[in-house]
Amino acid sequence: MIIFGNKTYTPEEIKAGKKGKLEPEFVTAFEFCRQWLNGTPCFDLQTSGSTGDPKTVRVHRNQMLASAQATRRFFGLKKGSRMLCCLDTGKIAGKMMLIRALEWEGILVVVHPKQNPLENLLDYHFDFAAMVPLQAEACYDLADSRKALNQIEVLLVGGAPVSPVLREKMRQIKGRVYQTYGMTETVSHVALADMKADGPLEYRALPQVTLKVDKEQKLGIQSPMSGEGWLFTNDLVEMTSSRTFIWKGRADFVINSGGIKLYPESILEKISPLIQEVFPNRNSFLTGIEDPKLGQALTLVIEGDENTESANHLLKAAKRLLPSYQDPKSILFIPHFLFTSTGKIDQLRTLALWDRD
Repeated sequence: MIIFGNKTYTPEEIKAGKKGKLEPEFVTAFEFCRQWLNGTPCFDLQTSGSTGDPKTVRVHRNQMLASAQATRRFFGLKKGSRMLCCLDTGKIAGKMMLIRALEWEGILVVVHPKQNPLENLLDYHFDFAAMVPLQAEACYDLADSRKALNQIEVLLVGGAPVSPVLREKMRQIKGRVYQTYGMTETVSHVALADMKADGPLEYRALPQVTLKVDKEQKLGIQSPMSGEGWLFTNDLVEMTSSRTFIWKGRADFVINSGGIKLYPESILEKISPLIQEVFPNRNSFLTGIEDPKLGQALTLVIEGDENTESANHLLKAAKRLLPSYQDPKSILFIPHFLFTSTGKIDQLRTLALWDRD
């Protein structure tokens, strides 16, 4: 059973295309479900485009089935699970929530993606839900929706890296909370990290997923979800066992500063609490800005208005906190960041807003 807005549909009604007076924002999701129930063999999906140009990826039905089955086995979820889909159903993460509900014979509530998807669902109890970090934080930060968040048995948080600040907030809620690792090419997640565990986030592969690294320490994946053969990613990882790894950052985001390779995602994780202390509730990322001496200078980009005094304080504190050469050399302020539909900061488009004059 799937509830689109305020209308409830059985799989039989969806398969027959009996959508009635369905709200326009749910028509595409309904049509995808209809195609799935009628056995459509493959689907063309768009990647997010957060780290490069968006592209179309064709995925096959058996890949999606394998993904749904592996997630269910990982969490031991039962048929009839109550689920929430508050993600963009035009992307793989949202589509997989629809498929899981249909394959698990669950009860799925589909709401339009928004910052606080629980604000009108305060009395619901969900067994399984998935959110992007912006949504999870918004739900936690309001007392009423935090109560609803505490009624979710298993919460997946994905689509963008989770900050240490958000991770600490997620430790306070009652249910199980996992950061996801995956992409369109792997048909949603292939590994999950327990956000309540101590130490750095350690991702564990789903059933039937095999992992290895190449000579550059980039992650390779072989699984029914990712299709035939090995899929090598641009993600640099540290393998902690044959089935677990710690994510270090993207190889195409490595910054070469004075001949030293810097991994901005790992560095940002170390200083995120400091950034939140000096510039609370602001988004940020690290990038490399062209520099005549260093080649690339590690630069912290912060959303919002410039504050020179606070920026200088932050740079000095970061220099004391970080190992040699890892401290940002300057701070760049951009009034408003741009985001992808999956909630990731669109770094390329955001930096294009920078007025270099």
